[in-house]
Order: sequence, then C-alpha cells, then structure tokens
Amino acid sequence: MSITIYEAGKIITMNPSRPTATHVAVRDGRILGAGSLTELTGWGAHTLDRRFADKILMPGLVEGHSHVAEGVQWRFVYCGFHDRTDPDGRVWSGARSVDAVVQRLDEANQKLGTTSGPLTGWALDPIYFDNRRVTRHDLDRVSTERPIGIMHASGHIMNVNTKALEMAGMLRPGVNHPGVPLGDDGLPLGEMKGPDAMTPLGPHVGLDRGLLSADEPGLRAFARLCVRKGVTTAADLANLLPKPAVEMMERVGREPTFPVRVVSLRVLRGASPRETIEHALALKQHSNELMRFGIVKIVVDGSIQGFSARLRWPGYYNGAPPGLWYVTPEHLREALELALQAGVQVHTHTNGDEATELVLDTLEAALKKHPSNDHRFTLQHCQLANAAQFRRMKNLGMCVNLFPNHHFYWGDEHYRLTVGPERAERMNACATALATGVPLAIHSDAPVTPLGPLFTAWCAVNRQTASGRILGEHERIGVADALRTITLGAAYTLKLDGEVGSIEVGKRADFAVLEDDPTTIGGTHLKDVRIWGTVQGGRVFEAATI
Repeated sequence: MSITIYEAGKIITMNPSRPTATHVAVRDGRILGAGSLTELTGWGAHTLDRRFADKILMPGLVEGHSHVAEGVQWRFVYCGFHDRTDPDGRVWSGARSVDAVVQRLDEANQKLGTTSGPLTGWALDPIYFDNRRVTRHDLDRVSTERPIGIMHASGHIMNVNTKALEMAGMLRPGVNHPGVPLGDDGLPLGEMKGPDAMTPLGPHVGLDRGLLSADEPGLRAFARLCVRKGVTTAADLANLLPKPAVEMMERVGREPTFPVRVVSLRVLRGASPRETIEHALALKQHSNELMRFGIVKIVVDGSIQGFSARLRWPGYYNGAPPGLWYVTPEHLREALELALQAGVQVHTHTNGDEATELVLDTLEAALKKHPSNDHRFTLQHCQLANAAQFRRMKNLGMCVNLFPNHHFYWGDEHYRLTVGPERAERMNACATALATGVPLAIHSDAPVTPLGPLFTAWCAVNRQTASGRILGEHERIGVADALRTITLGAAYTLKLDGEVGSIEVGKRADFAVLEDDPTTIGGTHLKDVRIWGTVQGGRVFEAATI
C-alpha cells in the first residue's frame, strides 16, 4: 500500500473547506488528503512525484451527458458543418453546403470502389444551409446502387437515398407518419425523423440502433477522446446494453490501462417499461469500478433544430409543425412509477418545454404514490424551461443537466428561425437554475457537439453564438459556478458525488491535469485552457501518448 504524493503548481479542490492545495496524497487509487507537503507526510513513507509541479490539478472532469457511440461514428464520413477533432487528434474540416456534403460522400464512395455494403455519414445538419432539407435525390447523386445513410448531428433524424428506401420496403405511396415527409409524388423524400421512422432504415445503411451500444474499438476511441479533454467520468446516456456489450464493457473496465469511468444508462426502447426497469436492476450486479450500470434513460421528444421537439404555445417561430412525441404518456407514467418503486434513477430527455411539462406533471403524480426523498431524477437538455418550471423541479427534488453548447452551435438559428429572440435568450437557463436551487450540470451530448467540458463551461459563462451574438446575458454564470457544473454538479446527477467531483480525502484519485489555471485565465478564455491529460484512480494518462 504505497503512498504517492503529487506536487502541483496549484490544486483546485472544489472542496469548500480547503479550496486550494499544493500537494495531494494518493494510496490505492484513492485520495488520502490534499494540502501542504508537510501535512501529508504525516501519512508515513511516500514517494514524491513532481511531474505536475508546473501544472494545475483539478477534479477529473465529469461529462454528465455523452454517448460512447462517438467512438464508433468516427469510422463513418464526417458531414458536420464545423471543423472537428477526432479521438486521435486529427482535425476534420466542416462541410458547409449540401454540395460539399455530396462531394465528401462521393469521394468516400469512390474509395469503396466495387466493394459491397452501405456508405454511412454522420453529423449532418441542414439548418446551417438555410434549412434547405436534404432529400434522397441529393444522395442519389452519389449512388443509386449503394444504400446511403447520414445521421444528423442531433441523432434524431436520418437521411437516406432511394436505394436504402427500396431495401427497407419504404419507397411506396401510402406511408402515413409525421416523421416521414413526402414529396409531390407521394413517396418518402428520404428524411426520416424519430426512432419509428429511422429504425427500419438503420440496418440497411450501417446505422442500426445497436450502434448505441458501441463496440470495443469504439469504446476505446471514446476513452482516448475523454483523456484529451480532461474527462475521467463520462455518462453514456442512451444504450440498449445487450448482453455482449455489457460483457465487453465489464472486461474492458477491469483493464489497468483503461482511462475513464463510464456510467451507461439503459434507454427505454425496444422493451416495455417494466422490462426496462427490470433490466436496469439486473445490470447493477455487473458494475465495477470503471463501468457503472443501473440507471434508465427516457427520450420524450426530439430536437429543436430538427423541429421535432415538443414546444408549448406559440410553437415554432417559423410556423413548423409542433414536433414529435417519442413516448406515450401512459408508458412514461408506468416507467416513472415502477422506477420509484424499485429505487432506479431515471434521466429524461426533454428539449421542448411541452415535453418538460409532461415529465413534471407525470413525476408529480408518481411521487404522490411512491414518495422518495433522494431520487435525483434528472431532466436532460431541458432547453426551453421557464422560471416556473424550474421552481417545480426544485419542489419535486429533480436535477437538471442543461446544454449550453447550443448557444454557440445553434444559437443564431434559434434566434432567427426555431424559437425566436425571447425564448432563444432564455434557453439553457443556467443562472435561473442556480438561483432557484435546482442541482445543475451542463453537458456536450457528444457526438451531437464535441466532447469538452471546459468548452461547455465557456458556453455557460459567455453564451456567445458562432456569429458573436451574446444570447441571454442575464443567464450567464460565473467561472466558479461553471467549473462546479462539470465536476461536482455532474457527479451529483449520477449519484457519484460521494466518489468523484472534488479532491478530498476518501474520494477517487481522479484529476484533470491542466497547463493553465481555469480560475485565473478569465471567462473569455476558459475554452482555451490546455489539457495535459488525466489521473484516473491514481493512474496517469498523458493525452499526447494515449
């Protein structure tokens, strides 16, 4: 049981009784204490490790909403609008028009040559093309013989070509579903909205819903990305968790070189509420130090920029239809009641305020039947909640995990197109959440936006759009609050705040190793903090060599 004392230029502990230190002592992957070298030598014989003497340590960053499928999707053709860095550090340029997307897919198709199989892309978002929707006719320019599918950035919409529709038996008149837009000829246009519409196409275009489970290479790629961003704990927020995936995750999580703790949530899909809750309970026994199971995720509506989120009156600013429900009120009620009975935590995806209202109403009724004083049911995204809804969250004992990256990536589009100026300025209302006393985390939803908690914190502090507009100055929060949301705040929503989120005695030795001090660099430059790597459970991982 050897002791290592790490020296740092500064240690930001997030422990209010000792907010900074110069040294931290670690034994068996846990923190013996943080303070001065003199104080820590009282623990006995030790090794002094000075490799971080010129660096900043803070608690390992906690990404409270991401998806391990990010590691898988980098095998596909990147069709996003913004430049983006892959898990190996390569920067991919954005495709800034429909023609650019088609050209990128065509180049990938040429490389495939005569080999069989689909052509798969990801991260498409037509809202950047003046909301010019992509159709099967666009993708037919690449190939009419090979099935093609592109997952949108939100993960809620998929575009496919004619061949894919043919293979799925959907190139026919008479398709009547709000998630399947039709052309003038009465045939599907190839834009499939929501799981009901996407699922039949997925197997034909390489985007089967089993992709949510990831695989071993994808999980390892995701872990490398976490190290590059200072993340030591990441929530995998929507996984079907079939037996082979769970067995793989258990095995990988026991490896001494795997660098991140993954909390994987069983999504309510492909099974009844009762079966899903029972599955989550059974999965708890498979948890180990680095792989945690036993929480349920429910997706209630779609995405705002995809016009599939459920908005209350007056609806979308541009007059778009009201969006899609992904779960029936009956299934939501059954799932919440069963979860409260079984002691299973639930995280619910709600983008639109109408979806948030449904969850608040349903949980309020469920808690009257099955009271719980520490359920920590968490609203994920919850982007359009108003002050009254935050007050209800507080009274119901809920947490919220907001999505401030939207200000940068889609803020301009929200202002001019999706919800209009007033609601755009209150989106992801971090300041209101804090003022109301709702436990708050913030997130990237990777791969929807790039993983990077310090960038997400910058978004919450500055609320700056890609064009430079400040979107809702009154909802800005300070640097100290922002840093808490990506450490203790996120850990609290996962019921892990007793293990991680701060550097103090008894907790896991999880640290983000930084080249710059986020508490002094200033809110404007928070996103520019350089990351050396991580310490996870006392094991050191350097980003440059991972």
